[in-house]
Amino acid sequence: MSTGLHSTLPPRDVTVQTLTEPGAMSVRLSVAAGAAGLDRNIVHPRIQKSGLALVGHFQGLTPERVQILGETEMSFLAAMERDARREAVDGFFARGICCAVVTAGQTIFAEVLEASDTHGCPVLVSEARSSVTINAIHALLDEKLAPRTRVHGVFIDVFGVGILMLGKSGIGKSECALELVQRGHRLVADDLVDCVLRPTESVYGAAVDLLKNHLEVRGLGVLNIKDLFGVAAVRDNKRIDLVIRLVAHDDEDETWDRLGIDDEWYPLLGTRIAMRRVPVRPGKNTSSTVEVAARNELLRQAGHHSAREFHARLASAMGVHDPTAILRGKG
Repeated sequence: MSTGLHSTLPPRDVTVQTLTEPGAMSVRLSVAAGAAGLDRNIVHPRIQKSGLALVGHFQGLTPERVQILGETEMSFLAAMERDARREAVDGFFARGICCAVVTAGQTIFAEVLEASDTHGCPVLVSEARSSVTINAIHALLDEKLAPRTRVHGVFIDVFGVGILMLGKSGIGKSECALELVQRGHRLVADDLVDCVLRPTESVYGAAVDLLKNHLEVRGLGVLNIKDLFGVAAVRDNKRIDLVIRLVAHDDEDETWDRLGIDDEWYPLLGTRIAMRRVPVRPGKNTSSTVEVAARNELLRQAGHHSAREFHARLASAMGVHDPTAILRGKG
């Protein structure tokens, strides 16, 4: 069906309302005031502590970031006279911030609620302390605001290695995936793979909702892998560890490394993922080759590069500087 072309996905819309949805985070945020602004967008994945803004220093204040009013900020407001407090919070909310979160279930001053409603800026309350609340918000925003793209291919978990198979339409990606599932491996996505960049600079892939758990095989149609092989045959998402590009053995436009010495990389969302080109032809057991590629990737992740180690031993035994020249028939 595909060659692995990317389709850019538009950024997800994340509003303040998203933070308050049941089950959205490990902590629950409730609306104390400013409900008219729940549709305000959050476009920055990091929170901001608001202490300096409360003393009128607005340099560096980013309205698109969630503002945290923790125990330090609220105790500062508590020490102020009522008029001074009203002036401080009014200036703070007048900056057009998306929302403010009061942590540790603290009592909210009437001046804060009044300014929140006046400027249409939501004030949310968390019963958890600041550190727990911040971690929960970060986890949600990292997932919602992460860079995304969509790749045409088949994604499968083989021995715990997330393998994204690419190749031209009809090359045999889905058939290979079906045989791997029959061997006990797990399907993640077929045809369209939604890819997201996580904060660890790792790319994770998942199926689009409409195609989840399904695999299209020529001659058989669309198969529900979960129904056919059970829940253990599928998984929702997986880190992409290796890209395998299936190429026809007689395709003059494709080349592959026969010795396995040189590294090749597949660019995805600003990262580089190890890639191998695997030639296919009628009668070849491609699924076995993919299994071996997965095992070999596990070795490489553990610091063992079989091809290079063999070449190093060969060079030592033969006393030559470049054993690859001999393997290529040039020495």
